[in-house]
Amino acid sequence: MEETEFRYDTQLLIEGNDLDENKIREYFEKNFKGDCLLVVGDSDLIKIHYHTNEPWDVLKYCASIGEIYDIVIEDMVRQSFGLDG
Repeated sequence: MEETEFRYDTQLLIEGNDLDENKIREYFEKNFKGDCLLVVGDSDLIKIHYHTNEPWDVLKYCASIGEIYDIVIEDMVRQSFGLDG
């Protein structure tokens, strides 16, 4: 099994007003440990994809800037063993 530094594949949508991809990306880079960051969208809707060990912190932050939904958190370690993630 390949070792993975960050266990949880965290994906969600943020709906809000005046959302800024660059500010959100900067916040992630300064405040969270993880990799494979994807922040795309516009001022009303942002898609987040991020690998981290603390998805609850990501959810808390994202909920503070807008309404979050379509939340998917998958355990990549469990998946690597053929188990449900």
